[in-house]
Amino acid sequence: MKKFFTKLICITFIFLIFPLQIYADDYIEEDSFDIEQFDSIETLSSNEAPAINARYAVVLDRSSKQILYAKSENEKCKMASTTKIMTAIVVLENSDINDIVTISSKAASIQGSRLGLSKNDKITIKDLLYGLLLRSGNDAAVALAEYVGDSVENFCTLMNKKAKELNLTSTHFVTPHGLDNEEHYTTAYELASLTDYALKNETFAKIVNTKTYTITLNNYPKTISNTNELLGNISGVYGVKTGFTNGANRCLVSACKRGDLDVICVVLGCDTKKNRTQDSIKLINYTFDNFSLVNIEQIIDDNFKEWYFLHTNSFTINKGLSQTLSLHLTKSELPYSYMAIKNSDLENINIDISFESYYEAPIYSNAIIGKLKFKINECEYFTINIRNYNSIPRKNISYYLMFMLKNYRNYFSC
Repeated sequence: MKKFFTKLICITFIFLIFPLQIYADDYIEEDSFDIEQFDSIETLSSNEAPAINARYAVVLDRSSKQILYAKSENEKCKMASTTKIMTAIVVLENSDINDIVTISSKAASIQGSRLGLSKNDKITIKDLLYGLLLRSGNDAAVALAEYVGDSVENFCTLMNKKAKELNLTSTHFVTPHGLDNEEHYTTAYELASLTDYALKNETFAKIVNTKTYTITLNNYPKTISNTNELLGNISGVYGVKTGFTNGANRCLVSACKRGDLDVICVVLGCDTKKNRTQDSIKLINYTFDNFSLVNIEQIIDDNFKEWYFLHTNSFTINKGLSQTLSLHLTKSELPYSYMAIKNSDLENINIDISFESYYEAPIYSNAIIGKLKFKINECEYFTINIRNYNSIPRKNISYYLMFMLKNYRNYFSC
C-alpha cells in the first residue's frame, strides 16, 4: 500500500509538471518585465548595430523588402505562437469572419495559452481571431483550424500551400498554434516576409494593433488583452505577435512605423521576456536612428534625364531614316519606388548607365538601347532597361530613288 501511494504521488507530480514543460506558451511566462523599464531602453541609441541576445533576428524594410539588420536570419528554427500569423491569414482568406463556430472537445482540451473555451461554446470566427492574436489562444487556433480546414491536418495543408505561394521555402507547419514539433519551423527572414504579407490584410492589421478587445462567448462579454508588451508603449509599434515555448524560447514579431519608414522586426530564440523586449527596442531604435526612406524613383528619373540631355546626339544609326531615338526607362522593371538607406550611405548612391552608341537600322519600337544600374557603395541592387519609344526604319531602294530624284531636280533648277 505504501508503494502504491508513493507511485501515485510521483505520477501526480509528473502530470502537474509535465504540461508546463511541454506546452508552455507566450501567455505563461516564468519571468516578468517592469513596464517602467521601457523608458530607459527606449533612449538607447547607437550608430552601430546593437549586440542582442536573440539567436535569430531580422529587420525588414517594408517598402523595398531589403534587410536592414540580420543575425542568422536564414537559419531554420522553432517559431512558437508567431505561427498564428499564418493561421490568421489562412482563416481570413478562406472563411466568413461572421460565421459562428461550435467548439469541439479537441479544441477545448488543448494545452498552453488559452482563450478559455469549453466544449460546445459558440463564438464567431472574428472573436476567435481576436482570441488567437491578442490572447494567443491555442484553443482558438484549433477551433479555427477545424472549422476552416475540417481538421487540423487539412488546415496545416492549407498553411503549407500558402507558404509555398509566398515562396517561403524554409518554412513548414504541422500545427495551427506553434507548440513544439521538430517538423514545425521557419526562419527570421521568412517570418518577416510572411508578416509583411499579412499586414496588407486590413482585418489582420486592425486586430494585431488592438490593445484590448471584448469578445462575445455564448452571448456573454469577455475582455481580453494583447500579449505584445511593445504595443502602446513604444512609439510607432502597431503589432504584431508574441511567442514562447521551451523549444523556441521567447519570440516577438513587431511592426513599427515612424514618419514614412515602416519596418518589421523579428527576434527569435531569446532567453527571457526581458531579452526579447530589450532586443526589439534596440533594433527598432537602431533602425530609425540610422536609416532614412529615400525616393529612389525620383533619384533615378533625375539622373536619367540629365544623362539623356547630355547624350541625345550620341547615337549613330547606320542606314536609318532617322538619327533620333526617343528613350525612356522601363518603369515596370523598377522593383520598388522607395528604399530605406543608411544615412551614412546617402552620399554613396550611384546610378550607372551603359549603352551602345552605334546601331544598324532598323530599330524597332521598345528595343533595349541601354541599361541603368542602381548601386550603393558599388553594391548593385537592381538593373532596369532603357528602351526607345519610336521605331526607325532602314533606308530602302525607294528612299535612294527619291533621294536621287530630289538631288536631280535641285541640280537642274540651279
